[in-house]
Amino acid sequence: MKINQLIKSNLFVFIFILVAVPLAGELKFYPFHDTFRVSLGTPIFFFSLLLLRGISPILLGICTALSILSFRVGLDWLTQDHFDLLASVQTRYPSSLYYFMFVLLFYLLKLNQFHSRPWIIGVLGITIEIISSLTELMFQHVVDGNYLSLSILTQIFIIAIFRSFFVLSFFSMMKLYEGKIRERQIRQKNHYLLMLLSNLYVESVQLKKVLKNAENITITSYDLYRDINEYMKQTGLSLESFSNRALRIAGEVHDIKKDNQRIFAGLFRLIEDEKFSDYMDIHELVPAIIRTNEQYASSLRKKIEFRYQIDGEHPEYHAYLVLSLINNLVANAVEAIEEKGTIAIYVKLENQFVWFQVEDDGPGVSEKDKSFIFKPGFTLKFDYAGTPSTGIGLSYVQEITEELGGCVDLQNGSENAGAIFTIKLPINSLVERG
Repeated sequence: MKINQLIKSNLFVFIFILVAVPLAGELKFYPFHDTFRVSLGTPIFFFSLLLLRGISPILLGICTALSILSFRVGLDWLTQDHFDLLASVQTRYPSSLYYFMFVLLFYLLKLNQFHSRPWIIGVLGITIEIISSLTELMFQHVVDGNYLSLSILTQIFIIAIFRSFFVLSFFSMMKLYEGKIRERQIRQKNHYLLMLLSNLYVESVQLKKVLKNAENITITSYDLYRDINEYMKQTGLSLESFSNRALRIAGEVHDIKKDNQRIFAGLFRLIEDEKFSDYMDIHELVPAIIRTNEQYASSLRKKIEFRYQIDGEHPEYHAYLVLSLINNLVANAVEAIEEKGTIAIYVKLENQFVWFQVEDDGPGVSEKDKSFIFKPGFTLKFDYAGTPSTGIGLSYVQEITEELGGCVDLQNGSENAGAIFTIKLPINSLVERG
């Protein structure tokens, strides 16, 4: 599909050049007040050769030369009372040879290899135009007998510099524009990968917790197996079936642990392999969270305004930790707001602690639910089919915050509208240790 679109696009541009260059060639002026004219055909043709790298320049040059010859002969036929085809072709073919010589030199000098060095394109462009103009004048001499003079050579040189500079300016502007587009695409891709890795980081933390639980269950089951065997020796009772079941549970949980360890290792390696710094400026992290949740709100067809404020001089924080914690709170706020509303993120430093606050103007949390809001599995969110969410987001936030030596708090907004989640963390838990 993309190949067909590319072919159609190149064909359209090819035809456009065959029409535009002859027409632009008629838009001419005489800067030296004599018979030597300057047209816009050459700059458009030169510019097209630089841009169209998917079309053979020789083919384009031959077709353009024939197009110009046909166009100008056609004009003679329309404007002359006594049209002579042979005389018209003899008069007009030097101009076509100019374009053919131009594209031939362009191809031989391989100008499209110097896109990263525009000054070389400028120097070679001036050289190509001078040689092409001399070729045209040489064949023009055969037609009308005019000779070259120092004045004409000077004019050719000045015009070549002017037109090459004109083309190079537009080409550099185009490359700058392409560079900005490419930079924006790379930034968007990096932002997407950063948020993806942040989510993977959350999953890796949860998986690490599962591994720890699986290890505890394995130890407990195996201890139970030994206790049952010891009890059988002391009492003489036959509890072999229970003993075997306890041992089987220990073995199966151990297998689950091994499988999860392989998944965890692969997940952690994936996070480490991506070329992102583990520590980033908070002025980059907060806008990244907002951009992600703007898209999330849009997918839910909600109109939500996001605001943020960062106070103080902050060091670089652990990117995945901050993203995973704050993004959880902001995503919850997006889901809590029914149709439209506002979400604000505040970050500040105070006494070696960093405060993250996420405030929304949604329905808030009732007093009876506040005591359960951080419990694993508790949720107030249901999809359109009535299926509840997992209820692990806020429990994760609380668990990680407390592990880092901080705390998380929930308060209702003014007039009991909305919710305000506040995370307080020691700076040392988020910065890179030397």
